[in-house]
Amino acid sequence: MPIDVTRNEFDQLKTRVEIVEVEGEKMVTRHILEQSRRNGDDLAAIKSRLDRHDQRFDNLERRVDGLERHVKQDLPTIIRDVMREVLDEHDKSR
Repeated sequence: MPIDVTRNEFDQLKTRVEIVEVEGEKMVTRHILEQSRRNGDDLAAIKSRLDRHDQRFDNLERRVDGLERHVKQDLPTIIRDVMREVLDEHDKSR
């Protein structure tokens, strides 16, 4: 069932559609921009936390490396002292 539309009605409808298209695009653009900002803030917070964890891990790694060097240097002395104690205890028990 075709409906006759006057030129004036058509122009009014066209204007309304253009407004909806433009405003709709603006709304979508604003929404995307808002989400990008939120996600950007979240990503920045995550990166900051990750950087802190990296620093803590690096500090821990340096401490373990230092401990490893210390143990390697002192290991012969530690073994010698333990063996002396064991042998002394063994001799006392005889």
